[in-house]
Amino acid sequence: MSRTNILRKKRIVVLGSRSVGKSALILQYLENQFVENYYPTIEGSFQRCIKYNGTEYDCEIIDTAGQDEYSLVNAKHTIGTHGYIFVYSVASRNSFDVVKVLYDRVLDFSGFQQVPCVIVGSKSDLDQFRQIDPSEAQQFAQLNNAAWIETSAKKNVNVAQVFEHCLAEIEKPVLSCSSTWLLATLYPQTI
Repeated sequence: MSRTNILRKKRIVVLGSRSVGKSALILQYLENQFVENYYPTIEGSFQRCIKYNGTEYDCEIIDTAGQDEYSLVNAKHTIGTHGYIFVYSVASRNSFDVVKVLYDRVLDFSGFQQVPCVIVGSKSDLDQFRQIDPSEAQQFAQLNNAAWIETSAKKNVNVAQVFEHCLAEIEKPVLSCSSTWLLATLYPQTI
C-alpha cells in the first residue's frame, strides 16, 4: 500500500448522547433517508468515499451507541481515529453537557491537547424546543479549535457539510498537530 493510500484512508467516530440523532445523521448522509422511529444503536461501521478539496477519501464512519456522562470512551474510539463528530440535540441541554464531557474524555484517553472534530447541533428543525443557543455552542467549538454546525437529518439540512467539515479539520495543516498525533493516526499499530 502506498503512502498516498494510507493518507487517504480516514476513520471518523461519531459520539453523543442517546437519541440525539447520530444514526439519523449518518443514514441521511449515506442513504438519503430519514427514519422517524428511534432504534438504539449498539455500534455500526460504514464505508464511504468522500470527495473533499479535490481529493477522494476512503472514510470509515463509526456510529457509536449513545453515551452519557458516565459512559467510558475506550481504545476502540481513539486508536487509529482521525476525526470526531460530537453530536448534541439543540433541544437538549443535557446532550450538550454530555458532548463537553465526551470531548474531555477523548482528550484524556488519547493524551492529546486537541483532536480534529466537529461539534454538531442536531435536530435544528426543532427550533421551538431549543435549549442551546448557537452562540454558546460556537463558543465551545472555538475554545477547542473545532468546527461547529447545526443540522437537521429530518430535513437534510447541512448533513453533507458535517462530514466535509470533519475532513477539513482532519486535513488542517500538519503543523497544528503534534508528531505523536500524526504517528498515532497514520500508524496506530506502532504507538
